[in-house]
Amino acid sequence: MPHRRWFSRRPLMLGAAAFAVAATLSACGSSGDPDHAAHTESSSSTTAAPTTKPTTSVKAEPTVTDAAAQSLCDAIRPELSNFRVQGPTLGRIGMNLIVHPWGMQNGIDVLNNKSVVDTVTIKSCPDVRQEAIDALEVPDLATVVVGR
Repeated sequence: MPHRRWFSRRPLMLGAAAFAVAATLSACGSSGDPDHAAHTESSSSTTAAPTTKPTTSVKAEPTVTDAAAQSLCDAIRPELSNFRVQGPTLGRIGMNLIVHPWGMQNGIDVLNNKSVVDTVTIKSCPDVRQEAIDALEVPDLATVVVGR
């Protein structure tokens, strides 16, 4: 009797890639506290350097070329059925596996500008954006982007 596969390789590979992304992002530090290192210092230290917090500035939306915008739409579109089949949890991981490499390839800091994913998809492919939002069960695509 021939060996039957009860699962496809794609979800397994996606899971392994998601694990690698999660491990990488958590290694970068995700405490959310910019003074985290200062809080973990030993309290036996008698001198402490004064700390100043940088002023918060408004982040400008990065410039995205039409070609880069189209490449994001083209990367998301064929994965929509996978998002629906795999469900929102695995779909969100899959979306991150699309968005982060896209940002790196196009010189876009997605981690500090999560809303760029919505801005780009609203302009270039609103139908794809809406289908992704529905399949991932989120209010917007920025919600899906993990990191910082």
